[in-house]
Amino acid sequence: MSKLFIAREACSFGAHVVIRELGLPIDVVRVPLRSAESPIHAVNPLGRVPALQLDDGVVITENSAILPYLADLQPGTPLFAPAGSAERAQIQGWIGYIGTEIHAAGFRQVNRPERYSADPATHDGIRQQSARTLHAAVAHIDRHLQGRDWLVGDRFTIADAYLGVFVRWISRLGPDFAGFDALNRFREAYLARASVQAALAAETE
Repeated sequence: MSKLFIAREACSFGAHVVIRELGLPIDVVRVPLRSAESPIHAVNPLGRVPALQLDDGVVITENSAILPYLADLQPGTPLFAPAGSAERAQIQGWIGYIGTEIHAAGFRQVNRPERYSADPATHDGIRQQSARTLHAAVAHIDRHLQGRDWLVGDRFTIADAYLGVFVRWISRLGPDFAGFDALNRFREAYLARASVQAALAAETE
């Protein structure tokens, strides 16, 4: 059986949600991160999640690859769109934006400034500037969601499954991030989904 390697409170949550949305026969394996002893290193040399190991041993990494791959395992799913369609490109565009502007340029620098400077004296400045960058990136999504339930079309897609990871994190960033009405509405709808509730329960047990 194929295996999806995840970690608690990590960006792999989106792929976990997609597996549960589609009812895919994939084993979800939780591993620790930032530990030399973690079994994830035998799967992904970078020691990162998500990592999808197929039945034949082939490994796929990165959300931008794993999320579309999972959706394509169920042709015609409303979680994605047909190859060659503008809607498919829009979904993939949002996945790219979320991965770069929200995760890499935002949360990664806010949470781990030591990756960007070895000087502890600079870490607060990195966090503050990164929080401003993240706020602007989040505001763009909030504006897009005005009058919409989901990112693309009128249905939940793999892009929404991925965005939900970070919308949960955003709610913990304090009052400066509390005024995004559309994102707050999105978060409530996201957390109400059965797939999200099942994934949360599995990752916290």
